[in-house]
Amino acid sequence: MPQQIMKRLQEEIKQLEYELTTELPAEIKKAVALGDLSENAEYHMAKQRQVFVNARLGQLKKRMGELALVNLTNIPHDKVGFGATVTVFDSSKDEEIVYKLVTSEESDVAKGLISTTSPIGRALLGKKEGDTTTVVTPNGKRELEILKLVTIHDATE
Repeated sequence: MPQQIMKRLQEEIKQLEYELTTELPAEIKKAVALGDLSENAEYHMAKQRQVFVNARLGQLKKRMGELALVNLTNIPHDKVGFGATVTVFDSSKDEEIVYKLVTSEESDVAKGLISTTSPIGRALLGKKEGDTTTVVTPNGKRELEILKLVTIHDATE
């Protein structure tokens, strides 16, 4: 799973590096040729975009480094962790919900994909089948009971 995310991030890095080294210098050169830089909107926009692209590249490269450190052997076999699919009973809504714990880049609440850093994800981490946890969300407290757990190790077998 992290490989798919890393591939997507690598593609964005490649695109931004091309923009930074090829497209933006051409735009800046063209804007400089127009004359007076103090009132040159094209020049200022290109320079602002250059700062943004540099910052975004820094973020992406940092995230790539973090994802490279993900070691699947460190993920527990009997507790909720990254990649686990968890069926919970939400007593406040009186319904069963299935969540899959994923990275923040993959999260999509509508599809049941929640980040390990979200309030629900953090509350579920380290829990076992039968455990109950209380989650503090923007909509209030929710009581979740873990009914079924399929870890990333179970899913690959």
